[in-house]
Amino acid sequence: MSGGMRLTLNIWRQRSPGRPGAMTTYEVADISPDMSFLEMLDTLNERLIAEGEEPVAFDHDCREGICGACGMVINGRAHGPERTTTCQLHMRHFKDGDTIDVEPWRAGAFPVVRDLMVDRSALDRIIGAGGYITAPTGSAPEAHAVAVPKEAADTAFEYAACIGCGACVAACPNGSAMLFTAAKVVHLNSLPQGGPERERRVLAMVEVMDEESFGGCTHAGACADACPKGIPLAGIAVLNREYLRAATARPD
Repeated sequence: MSGGMRLTLNIWRQRSPGRPGAMTTYEVADISPDMSFLEMLDTLNERLIAEGEEPVAFDHDCREGICGACGMVINGRAHGPERTTTCQLHMRHFKDGDTIDVEPWRAGAFPVVRDLMVDRSALDRIIGAGGYITAPTGSAPEAHAVAVPKEAADTAFEYAACIGCGACVAACPNGSAMLFTAAKVVHLNSLPQGGPERERRVLAMVEVMDEESFGGCTHAGACADACPKGIPLAGIAVLNREYLRAATARPD
């Protein structure tokens, strides 16, 4: 391949959580506009390995915009200039000769593991606190055994689209996880199957969220703007109502 783009990459390099990191500059050439951003990083890493240098560590898995693993800040924006996952961001959104800054998620709750990789297990702990429903075991129930109103189903599907990438936290000026937590609470609390744990769920998930190193929500809206799956900002208001309802109903 020849005649592709030439780019200057300023990439955060950090060997381990306890060591200091710094931006390191690399030049790449012959980058096709049809490459994804991760494929461009693959090209850089192939060259680094061939030259006997350490490749840039970054998270990725499905590369289909589903798993949410590929989080990184590109030119100051979570996932880059387009509202999509990094693996679905293509180099056609950049110009020949551009300088691109690439950093890991910047949030107190997401410590850097290495280079562009961060530990997002705080989100898993929020889900573990209440992100499930009680369901009887045994044979599969009939598909229509529990009637779900269309409005409730539509709401649940909209919030279930959250892939837990953490872009909302990285984009928030406070490092808040309110949009993520709202997505999980609204998804399950909208359905009849989520009713038995409704109050316990929201109290437990918010409690764990507060125990982690997330910041407070000031409704800046950057979280919803960065979300690749379009989780509505209104979900935070629903979360607040659910929490107030549960806290009021909880016996002293």
